[in-house]
Amino acid sequence: MNITTAVGAAIIGLLANTTTASALDNSTKIPNAQTGKYFENEFGRTLPPIGYVQFCATKQDECKRASGKIGRLTMTPERWNLLYNVNTYVNGKISPVSDQDLYGEAERWTYPTDAGDCEDYVLLKKRFLQGLGFAADALLITVVLDENGDGHAVLSVTTEGGDFVLDNRRNDVLRWNETNYKFLKRQSQRDPLQWVALEKDETVSTGFIATRTQR
Repeated sequence: MNITTAVGAAIIGLLANTTTASALDNSTKIPNAQTGKYFENEFGRTLPPIGYVQFCATKQDECKRASGKIGRLTMTPERWNLLYNVNTYVNGKISPVSDQDLYGEAERWTYPTDAGDCEDYVLLKKRFLQGLGFAADALLITVVLDENGDGHAVLSVTTEGGDFVLDNRRNDVLRWNETNYKFLKRQSQRDPLQWVALEKDETVSTGFIATRTQR
């Protein structure tokens, strides 16, 4: 993958200082194809989180409909290494703090500088990866329920080898069905303003994602 933009070059510079032997080892371990590697079920449109709607109202250029053909990323060792390092870098750079504690609001989606909650991690990872040449339609904000039944946001990466998850709770990049999360809804690949249900009966509030600090 060629890094052709100034943004991409700047991000590579940031990541250069965080690349470790572990990251390099991880770059050669692209998981093999397996049953259940993709989100196979979508159940039509659903409401997006209110925080995302407000975010797009102020940053319309970053919520544009995909143009041209959409598809799944072809993974390479370089791309896998970038995914791992972006996930690790953002997880280490941003401290987990709730919107209520940070802004005095129940929900605010924004790009974090040094602190934020789960959806802020997702926004920053998506921005970095797009700056590195990853297609926006392959980077989908996703709402899940965690092991405790709490709402949480992660970044889904759609690839030919499966759907993978970047999560602020872990540095490892896991396949979606290895996370022990219940996947509720995510952005449409064609139009990021539209969201699709991944469960027939959506059991999480459409208004807010997290009720506590997510780490």
